[in-house]
Amino acid sequence: MPRRNKKSAAGKGRTNDSNSEDESFDNVSVYSHVSEVASSDATDELANERFEEKFEKALEQATEKSVQTRVQALQAICELLMHRYIPDYVEDRKMTMMDFVEKSIRRGKGQEQVWGARLAPLLVLQMGGDQGISKAMNQFLLNTVQDKSVGFDARAKCCTALGLLSFLGCEDVGELVHLMQCFEAIFAGSYLRGDDKTPVSVTAEAGTLHAEALNAWGLLLTLIPSGDFVSLMTTGQNMFPSIKKFLGLLQSTHLDVRMAAGETIALILESGRAHDEDFLEDDIAELSEAVKQLATDSHKYRAKRDRKAQRATFRDVLRYLEEDISPEISIRFGTESLTLDSWSIHHQYSALCTVMGPGMTLQLQENEVIREIFQLGPRPTNTGINGNAKIKQSKLERHLVNAAAFKARSITRGKNRDKRSAVVT
Repeated sequence: MPRRNKKSAAGKGRTNDSNSEDESFDNVSVYSHVSEVASSDATDELANERFEEKFEKALEQATEKSVQTRVQALQAICELLMHRYIPDYVEDRKMTMMDFVEKSIRRGKGQEQVWGARLAPLLVLQMGGDQGISKAMNQFLLNTVQDKSVGFDARAKCCTALGLLSFLGCEDVGELVHLMQCFEAIFAGSYLRGDDKTPVSVTAEAGTLHAEALNAWGLLLTLIPSGDFVSLMTTGQNMFPSIKKFLGLLQSTHLDVRMAAGETIALILESGRAHDEDFLEDDIAELSEAVKQLATDSHKYRAKRDRKAQRATFRDVLRYLEEDISPEISIRFGTESLTLDSWSIHHQYSALCTVMGPGMTLQLQENEVIREIFQLGPRPTNTGINGNAKIKQSKLERHLVNAAAFKARSITRGKNRDKRSAVVT
């Protein structure tokens, strides 16, 4: 009985206070809406302060004597630049960061060179594709790429950086061709030997380097006018490797090289067909046969994931060879979308994703250089508090709906409690 009376009293207490309870819900919801809007500026400012603190700390640590500390600092700087578009902030520190890139690549070893190379294109993309910065870094990047005493991983990242910096800042076809020849000198290590056998001395690390050099070669190819490319490819001056060389790369024992070669073949045909629809028509049958084997490869000695990736890539390449149909992918970001409907645009997007990583979505929305590359137009401008009125309004609406539902649930539950207490008593 005492317990029942206790419950009954508790139930009555809740019933009698139902009106004040409802009022409290209304008050809480109203004040929370006001505070949400009022505190948004303070929240953004606090986030910016924390970001600047992290950045300044990383800049300081990048000058420490400890190699491990410098590597961690370079990594932190790269990750911050991936996830934020802050050209004005970077402008005030560009000379410092350029110095970090040069010292880490020229004097560093291993991971320090790797992260220095990764920082180079991030810096240029923040600075609006500054050609002066690109040219200043291109020479020591090229020297590192060609230095065989440097580790394969560092050389691979330098290939990626050099290719992207040249893509962003080089407009002279002669310079582009020269760089493409430098890249070819690297991935030529995976060419078939005189007896048409694949080289057995290419390790997995070397294969990664060859694949990155091949991808950089393909990225620069997207800048060469179609007419100039066809002329250079067919004049017999050996300015570019023959299609037979790329056909041999499809036999590489390394997945990265095979896939890079397949996509490069598609890029070559796309560029050539834009000028001459019968470009390399005599080689299509042989190319199609080689690509078809890779598109249907079921060898068990290859990893299941590798087979799946290879088949997906080469099915697209085969369809392009036989039907002249490029794969089409739609990328959604915010309220906008980007359609990748050609091999050249797909290759450019992949190159930027390699650098930006998980921050690519934000960069598509904010970065003026990247928006210009994909012809997305100027950045959409929002009006209202901190330029986010639309976002804040939707948050407010959701909050109001949730508050109303919460109030309705509370009233219903209160009535049920009254009925239970009446039955008990």
